Amino acid sequence: MKSKVAVATIMLVIVILVSIFAALQLLKAPAKTPEFYVGVEVAYANATALDAKVMVDRVKNYTNLIVIGAPAISINETALNETCDYIYDSGLHFIVLITKKEAYTYDTFSWMFEAQQKYGKMFLGVYRYDEPGGNQLDRGPEMLVTNATSYTDAAAQYTYTLGFIINYYQNYAGQVFTADYALHWFDYHSNYSAVFAEFTSNNTREIAIAQGRGAARNFNRDFGVMLTWKYDAPPYIESGADLYNDMVLAYKLGAEYVIVFDHPKLDTYGILTDEHFEALKKFWDYYHGNPQDFNSQKANVAYVLPQDYAFGLRRPDDRIWGLFEPDELSGKVWSDVNKLVDLYGFSLDIVYDAPGVVDVARTRYERLVFWNETIP
Repeated sequence: MKSKVAVATIMLVIVILVSIFAALQLLKAPAKTPEFYVGVEVAYANATALDAKVMVDRVKNYTNLIVIGAPAISINETALNETCDYIYDSGLHFIVLITKKEAYTYDTFSWMFEAQQKYGKMFLGVYRYDEPGGNQLDRGPEMLVTNATSYTDAAAQYTYTLGFIINYYQNYAGQVFTADYALHWFDYHSNYSAVFAEFTSNNTREIAIAQGRGAARNFNRDFGVMLTWKYDAPPYIESGADLYNDMVLAYKLGAEYVIVFDHPKLDTYGILTDEHFEALKKFWDYYHGNPQDFNSQKANVAYVLPQDYAFGLRRPDDRIWGLFEPDELSGKVWSDVNKLVDLYGFSLDIVYDAPGVVDVARTRYERLVFWNETIP
């Protein structure tokens, strides 16, 4: 009997020691690098396959994504295949811009389906319909809803029309992406896989993140940041130091995609110069060395807008849906959001009072602030 007890005791001690050893090994193991993409969108209007190859050669050691944003490449099947083959052979992921179908001389849907088989996980999907929310809000050339009787009617038309397009492409490409500077919530509601919130000009980064991240998290999707023009004339892009800081910021805020927009072609590498490539290299090293920083700055407060209230949030007299002039609520919403940005900075998200959203938001955020509350 005593021998059995002794054996059992020894076995228990061994199990405890093994458990302690395993725990220590886990503590010593480096943190797992999150699934994260950083890269460049080659978007020169008349770009060739050679332009894309030159960019790939320049950045392939410190990026993992190329966005083919040049229609001149994507409408030419030979150039597109040559470009995608080169990116794939260089070990990079890629996204392909697909524009209006009438411009193509080949079956884009067959190409997308075959690309999934040919390139596997390296082909992330297609970029379809650039800045749909911005086009709607600013009454751009690809405005989806031109007439509506109410905010609810506009929302229904927008999400139905855009959703039809997105869902159709998803059947062939798997994932569908876009970049936008407005109405991110309604982009995600239309079923985009990820929307890249634009850091552009002197726009408020906090509001861009609040809209993009708030929508993405509600719809359980990825979100990203597109680093676009700071100026409307050369050099267009911000300095290398500012670019690096914006990339680090996006990473800490949980963006799964960080993309540098490269257009127009001022030189060999578009608008990108040595200082911007150095920023990309520096960020590549930072991101690999600091996986614990990913999503380290989370939102703990959400501002709740009325359902279907697609207000631009760029100024107190901004449009609603691009169809309606500011209403009696617009000034208050503008003031509320800016007060909350001053209080919480990048810890703020923006969500909508749609069915089921608030109940989930109560479990996700420490505080919800509603549009009809008084904010001192």
